[in-house]
Amino acid sequence: MTMADIISVTSLDDPRVAPFAHLTERQLRSKVEPAMGLFIAESPKVIHRALDAGYAPLSLLMERRHIDGQGAEVIARCQALAGEHFPVYTGEEAVLAQLAGYPLTRGVLCAMRRPPLPDVDELCQTARRVAVLEDIVDHTNIGAIFRSAAALGMDAVLLTPSCCDPLYRRSARVSMGTVFQVPWTRLGDDPADWPQKGLERLHALGFLTVAMALRHDTIDITDPLLTGADKLAIVLGTEGDGLKETTIAQCRHTVKIPMARGVDSLNVAAASAVAFWELRAR
Repeated sequence: MTMADIISVTSLDDPRVAPFAHLTERQLRSKVEPAMGLFIAESPKVIHRALDAGYAPLSLLMERRHIDGQGAEVIARCQALAGEHFPVYTGEEAVLAQLAGYPLTRGVLCAMRRPPLPDVDELCQTARRVAVLEDIVDHTNIGAIFRSAAALGMDAVLLTPSCCDPLYRRSARVSMGTVFQVPWTRLGDDPADWPQKGLERLHALGFLTVAMALRHDTIDITDPLLTGADKLAIVLGTEGDGLKETTIAQCRHTVKIPMARGVDSLNVAAASAVAFWELRAR
């Protein structure tokens, strides 16, 4: 890495740092990602996992103190992939927080190219266990679910059209980079594609669909019908309201996690971990 590649940030209007400038997660999605096809990965661990998965780096933004510290290996890997003059933008902590519009929790951000999403049929061709996330809108929950999916044997994650983006900066960070390890895609592009079209597609692919819902007309989560299924799709609903009634009605079975001490439900991320473990492929 030559010194010419280290670029000090002195102006908030510098067009070279536009991907990082003043962008909350909502702004990043609505303004930058559709137009430029990128996302922001935060922290060395998350960036390394994205690089391991083949995501292409475009530029780095980091505090000056990290250039010879925790950012050094990230810089070296990005430079090896993108070329000698890969840009590394830097400045003091206060300046970069003002630039980005939020504190840099781990001091290192990487703008990366967003790849096209795979086809559902292609993604599910060899999958035995998939998680289906219906309209989950909390970035922390998405990240936590992906971490459980990676750890507990899910082959893929499928998102309904209204589900929030796993590549959001916070989602990827909470997942500890596992959003880059677990294959994922969306079940349609329009909200009208779910639930009927999405579930019909899963059934055509040979999946037994299981709605996770707090109802009385359920089967036991340890039922051999489920644990022994060759292909199982575990459908989890949005925060608060859970799955839509139309979704539950069109799934093959409904399952609830038994509760003790009068607790009425688990957070969807916690529920996902229990469901993934109990319903894993044997």
